[in-house]
Amino acid sequence: METGIATTPFGRRPMSLAMLAAQNESREIPKGRVVDKWQIYRNLCEGRSIVGIGDRALAVLNALLSFYPDSELSEENDLIVFPSNAQLSLRAHGMPDATLRRHLAALVDCGLIIRRDSPNGKRYARKGRGGEIEEAFGFSLAPLLARAYEFQAAAERVRADNRALRLMRERITLHRRDIHKLIEAALDEDVPGDWGGLWKRFRGIVEAIPRRACTAELERIVADLAALHDEVDKVLEIHMNSTNPSGNDSQNERQQSDSNTYSIFELEPALEKSGATVEPRRAADEKPKGYPIGLVLKACPEIADYAVDGIGSWRDLMITAAQVRGYLGVSPSAYEEACHVMGQEVAAIVIACILQRAQHINSAGGYLRVLTEKARAGQFSVGPMLMAALKANGATVRMTG
Repeated sequence: METGIATTPFGRRPMSLAMLAAQNESREIPKGRVVDKWQIYRNLCEGRSIVGIGDRALAVLNALLSFYPDSELSEENDLIVFPSNAQLSLRAHGMPDATLRRHLAALVDCGLIIRRDSPNGKRYARKGRGGEIEEAFGFSLAPLLARAYEFQAAAERVRADNRALRLMRERITLHRRDIHKLIEAALDEDVPGDWGGLWKRFRGIVEAIPRRACTAELERIVADLAALHDEVDKVLEIHMNSTNPSGNDSQNERQQSDSNTYSIFELEPALEKSGATVEPRRAADEKPKGYPIGLVLKACPEIADYAVDGIGSWRDLMITAAQVRGYLGVSPSAYEEACHVMGQEVAAIVIACILQRAQHINSAGGYLRVLTEKARAGQFSVGPMLMAALKANGATVRMTG
């Protein structure tokens, strides 16, 4: 049992006031305190950066705790363990004797254990006639019981810091993803703005992120990314508010599910006159001359899979094509330009043909823009494209006038 008299180390080991303070603190354990020894150990492992102890020293402490017979540390029990260095080494996974001594000294210096050395420096216990231990010399675990709540607080603080660090990293990841994709979308949609300057600022912030950073450092990075994210959002919002809602992708997608399904085509601006010889625009109910709807569906049957209620008219085909262009990765501006130059019906046929051969086309949007420019110059007609798709499907149909 613990006594009220200070003990000093055996041999040449020096005594310090820190050791004396640890001994005094261990005598002030509240009466009745009982703590699970392995819970204390887990708290120490989590809070070791605050306590100031290394992982190898904790491995030695784990071995010392294994020699304590009970699972709970209690001030009512003898808190001294007295294994030899040979026994400790075995339970510390064969740690060399010199290393073991060094880490035992570290545990003493941190105030986690107290030496109670015998007159000759050996570790042993003296038992009475009834077999109970009257006096033991070895290492006292009393500081663990006395400082149990301190170790618990240290572990909770480390957990809180780690949680805050994880949240900071998550916020950085979200900002990085959003800013990257928003700038890419703006460039793809030809949105006016200093996107090159914004991209350079973005890369400058990202490349300055250290591999190992504390929460305070990451907070500054999050603030910079949040400010840049807000700036990108404002530029895009101004552009979206200033453009025709019918050209907005999200507006188009919503209109597909509204009751006024056909309004997207009725609001299309008139085709501007061009010197190129292209197929003229027609009313939504009028079919392109020479291309029956059945022919288009036989040449490009896959587009019917994307129609909600099937395709029975040109209007149905155009509605479905407007939806499919998003799946193909064709931007709203590219499809709108194709509609202006080719006509809505021909543009819908082109989308159906592109969908049919999607696996052979690397960039559907780029391909559509090339065809649009050819149509603008009078060098494109949808007929050969439709016939090639029909031939690829192994069908033959006679053209009707």
